[in-house]
Amino acid sequence: MSAGGGGVGSGGDALAVAVAGDIGVGGLAIDVAFRAVGGAPIAIVGPNGAGKTSVLRMVLGALRPARGSVVLGDTTLFDRERGVDLPIEQRALGYVPQHYALFPHLTALGNVMYGLAALPVDDRRDRARAVMQDLGIDGLAARRPRELSGGEAQRVALARALARGPRALLLDEPLAALDVGVRRAVRQSLARDLGRLALPTVLVTHDIADAAALATTIVVVEAGKVVQQGTPTELAANPATAFVDELVATATVSLPIRNPT
Repeated sequence: MSAGGGGVGSGGDALAVAVAGDIGVGGLAIDVAFRAVGGAPIAIVGPNGAGKTSVLRMVLGALRPARGSVVLGDTTLFDRERGVDLPIEQRALGYVPQHYALFPHLTALGNVMYGLAALPVDDRRDRARAVMQDLGIDGLAARRPRELSGGEAQRVALARALARGPRALLLDEPLAALDVGVRRAVRQSLARDLGRLALPTVLVTHDIADAAALATTIVVVEAGKVVQQGTPTELAANPATAFVDELVATATVSLPIRNPT
């Protein structure tokens, strides 16, 4: 699921986010700022209910912040003071939701083609096949989602997000649906993909191992606020809160480990 058009972005853009607002019945107060650039993914990490996915939805345009702005390169996606609020389909953002949201009645190829309805059918098919080939999953084109492994489904969802040529990527818990046995291999392949694509990327995860493997900078969010922001090494060396201390202490990998090449 994505918005935009043309080929996959060059990675020259930066995604600058500064958003705030109350979310949900309980009124969780979100106040988060960060900047993602191509080749240096950002991971938003925090406990359940911290507001991680809400921040991602604000960037996507599915939730409207009460204050702040979202700017991608030279394009303002949202600015409350200026009255700018581009709809999702105009934000040029590739989005991979948690659990991937593949359509069960469509083949893998059909899922990747889904967001290209504005193109003639032959162009849709050619574009989808090219993206799948680029990700090494063209052999899965005829399979239905029920016939895919967790790792294969994740890559099909990524191909669908890339098919319309986004200028930045948003990934919501991209590895959470995977079994432990395949998670490390898929984590490594996703890290390679993100490094090669070099798009500004923001991912949400509760797993410090995923964050360290996939991101250059980790933004730790507690109760809607940024409590610490830095490299995995910086977090491990000087945790700012008890949660960060526990997070790095219980990590299942040595920090840092990101090496997408």
